[in-house]
Amino acid sequence: MLSVRGQVKIARIQFAMAGMNAHINHDLPMAIVSTCQATNTVPQHGTPQYDDYTAVNLTLDGLIDEAKQKLNVRLPGDPLPAVSHLEDLIATWDLATFREKAWDTAQSFWGESEAEIKLRMDLRDTIVATLSAALLVPVP
Repeated sequence: MLSVRGQVKIARIQFAMAGMNAHINHDLPMAIVSTCQATNTVPQHGTPQYDDYTAVNLTLDGLIDEAKQKLNVRLPGDPLPAVSHLEDLIATWDLATFREKAWDTAQSFWGESEAEIKLRMDLRDTIVATLSAALLVPVP
């Protein structure tokens, strides 16, 4: 992501989405597992921990809507992005669904050996990096 940060044809919202992709699809599952290990709980649906986890989705959705408005704006003098490409990209973003998949991933890691988790996280790293690169395709 850092190697393309100076490209003016990449909208700021694209960088925000790439960062969220990395956080949700990589960092969040590991944080859930670590938190559950530290609190001696299991990452399961229907628990108070899961309810707390999903309760923030509404707040985050509001922040995402605000960020879409602010980050989609270019600086004065910058060329306007091709609207269809950027709108299509933003329209596919469903934070609650992505966070749900992060919880499911953490749940699937539960009880796995450290070696198995590392192997699976290495695969996730590759997928996350590929998706982030796709999110940062310059707007034509």
